[in-house]
Amino acid sequence: MAKRGEGGVRPVATNRKALHEYFIEDTYEAGIALTGTEIKSVRASRVNLRDGYVQIRNGSAWLMNVHISPYDFGNRENHEPRRERRLLLHSVEIRKLQSKVSERGWTIVPLSMYLSGGRAKVEVALVRGKRLYDKKDAVAERDADREMQRVTKGGWQEDF
Repeated sequence: MAKRGEGGVRPVATNRKALHEYFIEDTYEAGIALTGTEIKSVRASRVNLRDGYVQIRNGSAWLMNVHISPYDFGNRENHEPRRERRLLLHSVEIRKLQSKVSERGWTIVPLSMYLSGGRAKVEVALVRGKRLYDKKDAVAERDADREMQRVTKGGWQEDF
């Protein structure tokens, strides 16, 4: 774990489902506006990105349907677990994402959340959905690569 002031990057949560469900075209790093109890839960790695997505409204990007568990030691001012959270992106990036999402088949999903220099960051990606046969091809390719690695690593040797 990074010491205070060093600015290390510490992963908090990843969205492994997104890597299986989508083709990733482009990624962006975004800050995220959190309340006091939310950042405490993020630091405790109590985040679920699985069903999350990004929506662009009125020139702002919003992180939707991401579950940040309520802080255990919070009081009555604790946060809603699935509330909308504003993403901090440059306006040029927001316009670029808006133009792509307006086309059919494109969406924006969070890939990972991490702490960088004490601040929570989200890696969001512009993605296109995979079809069922694309998923099967990806699994077959991964299995073939794994088998090739096993064979070339020395798992098979010929006796003379």
